[in-house]
Amino acid sequence: MGADNALETAQNVGRNMDLLRFATAGSVDDGKSTLIGRLLLDSKSIFEDQLEAVEATSQSKGYDYTDLALLTDGLRSEREQGITIDVAYRYFATPTRKFIIADTPGHVQYTRNMVTGASTADLGLVLVDARQGLTEQSRRHAVILSLLRVPHLVLAVNKMDLVDFDEDTFKKIHAEFTSFATKLNIPDLEVIPISALQGDNVVNRSENMPWYQGPSLMHHLENVHVASDRDLVDARFPVQYVIRPKSDDFHDYRGYGGQLASGVLKPGDEVVVLPSGMTSTIAGIDLFDQEIDEAFPPMSVTIRLADDVDVSRGDMIARIKNAPTPSQDIDAMVCWMTTEPLRKGQKLAIKHTTRTGRALVKDIQYRLDVNSLHRDQETGELGLNEIGRVQLRTTVPLLCDPYAKNRTTGSFILIDEATGVTVGAGMINSGS
Repeated sequence: MGADNALETAQNVGRNMDLLRFATAGSVDDGKSTLIGRLLLDSKSIFEDQLEAVEATSQSKGYDYTDLALLTDGLRSEREQGITIDVAYRYFATPTRKFIIADTPGHVQYTRNMVTGASTADLGLVLVDARQGLTEQSRRHAVILSLLRVPHLVLAVNKMDLVDFDEDTFKKIHAEFTSFATKLNIPDLEVIPISALQGDNVVNRSENMPWYQGPSLMHHLENVHVASDRDLVDARFPVQYVIRPKSDDFHDYRGYGGQLASGVLKPGDEVVVLPSGMTSTIAGIDLFDQEIDEAFPPMSVTIRLADDVDVSRGDMIARIKNAPTPSQDIDAMVCWMTTEPLRKGQKLAIKHTTRTGRALVKDIQYRLDVNSLHRDQETGELGLNEIGRVQLRTTVPLLCDPYAKNRTTGSFILIDEATGVTVGAGMINSGS
């Protein structure tokens, strides 16, 4: 089955019950935690005792409303300060779709946390306070989501109840953000006026804003089309594990387990194993205990080859005429995540898909100001939470694609060899 049919299959799976990962971002007091609490409440994804506890806490504080932010601000330090400082993952579902929310912090000093939360997102949700309009943080969040190639973006103009649901206020913010977004790589943008506290346009259309003819936030989240965001052309299968059962029933079984990063693979396809360059044919594809006719992303499967070729963890299976070029000189955008700066000449461990090696920092070309998009070419290092363009030389060839083409094979992490701590996240521009 070709890419077109695979796309149809993926779409059918999506219509049946697919998963949307989305990351939320907003400035302090934009109401992000309240909005997530509203989504959890109105989708009936919280227990009665949880709601009762939140109601009791709200009453003890003298509020005349239920503080839904208490449902999500789980860290004690967050509750003490009333802010979100870490990435918290929340799960909820509706009859048509499952959701994983990456609730990311808004402060500039937690840029690394936002990068972590948004790196796997299908959609980015940026909140702004209708009273404040666009802020420097709002623009920074949009820039980071654009750098991470998040394909769908929603700007939720919150607290419309505090501006008397004024249409002109919304139109002004809409026009300003749309103009700013033209400078970024944002393929799909939706702007929605909401009141998270009162529930206007969150799950149901608001009667207070008859001038708004677009979808509610939940309707958009349930219906945004993500199946076609996946690359179904360039087959990339990083091998995670070689499966050799010791049971006598599977004495001759040899399979290669992993998650298909992109493309479509099926039995009979001619493939190449990289970096060795050995070729073979797919004899079968197994999913759990059954054989399937084809695999497409993000399925985790076991591939069996017709020939006994040498394949190990870190190798990649791809199509013979459409394979990545092994690269050791990497040009990438790196977000630095630790207090000790990244400097030229530094040596680090690197992990790319299932492949690991070491990397030398050959050069730091510039530091990007994510607020103004200015490129500081005079810098000699990257500090905590800073993003810049870096040249790396790796000890092993990376089987990579540009990040703009493939977010899985186009990304990597940098690791401090002494501590084992992840210190950087990279998005590959090119390799050679």
